[in-house]
Amino acid sequence: MSSQLFSAFAMRGLTLDNRIIVSPMCEYSAVDGNATDWHLMHLGQFATGGYGLVITEAAAVEPRGRITHHDLGLYSDENEEALARIMKFCRDYGQAKMGIQLAHAGRKASSNRPWEGRDALGEDQDPWETISSSANPQDEGWHTPKAMDRGDMDTVKAAFVESVKRSDRLGFDMIEVHSAHGYLLHEFLSPISNTRNDEYGGPIENRMRYPLEVFAAMREAWPEEKPMGLRLSATDWEDNGWSPEDSVVYSKALKELGCDYICASSGGISGNTRLELGEGYQVDFADKIRREANIPTMAVGMIYDPHHSESIVANEQADMVALARGLLFDPHWPVRAAAALNVEAASPPQYERAYGFRFLREKEQSWVRPSAKAAE
Repeated sequence: MSSQLFSAFAMRGLTLDNRIIVSPMCEYSAVDGNATDWHLMHLGQFATGGYGLVITEAAAVEPRGRITHHDLGLYSDENEEALARIMKFCRDYGQAKMGIQLAHAGRKASSNRPWEGRDALGEDQDPWETISSSANPQDEGWHTPKAMDRGDMDTVKAAFVESVKRSDRLGFDMIEVHSAHGYLLHEFLSPISNTRNDEYGGPIENRMRYPLEVFAAMREAWPEEKPMGLRLSATDWEDNGWSPEDSVVYSKALKELGCDYICASSGGISGNTRLELGEGYQVDFADKIRREANIPTMAVGMIYDPHHSESIVANEQADMVALARGLLFDPHWPVRAAAALNVEAASPPQYERAYGFRFLREKEQSWVRPSAKAAE
């Protein structure tokens, strides 16, 4: 049986073995932006897990662009050296292609980790000044950011470009630009956060201007043969906010600048978002952008089932499927998905006795641990 989910996918000079993507997942476990043993374990298990592409969690391009004190960064030589160790393991033992997401938290920076409340840092917690498109706080109780002037915009753009160069030295295969979830580039896009009255505010053409400038500068610094994509929030889920139609306009402009795919997520611009979560609740956004902007897309958001994932690709709703939370429960999801879809999947030779494909052929039992006898 053939599978579209397990078929190869090419972007520029990069070919993925399959369409199953490990979505960026913030771990809040770095020290001064430096990756730790936690990242070695977290990314290493996915690099060896049969995925087509593993994308690191958001790496901040400057210290004030971190969400928390514990965010991954790629703004210093120490950051680069720490990630090089992780990359060496993934290259030595894994088969997945490796990508990195580059980000700036904007007004959502200087906050606590999710398990510590996810609120703004207090005066006794070493907070820092945040920046944004406008001097509008994320929500009640949050820091009021500084509205970025031309100097700030140039500094941040240069930081993104420098992180691109570091990513190339580290040997990453692709880059995903974070323009979603209420972080800095999204803060320029959304009329909820962006209330500027200059050439970077007002109509959508102006609000897109800075994110497009940043993307163009990054694309120019990144090797031509390597793909660069972008994650956006397809909708703010708010009245008078960013819309799916706006996302099509943005995606078309990005494509002209050399963007290779769009990952369609949603939300994050405020703490008042009204949305109904459900399995695959964002797939329609990937479908719309793919059709109307004529650009490859990546579907993401509460996608768990192999047959559902297969249908998304087979029905041309998206070209790739990105998973996150479900993989924390089952890091070797591709092997089990292959069993459910009756196709072959890659697995490390060290693990073949434990969950080799021959033990998982039966569709109805593909999610059941193989018997002790079979594993002998």
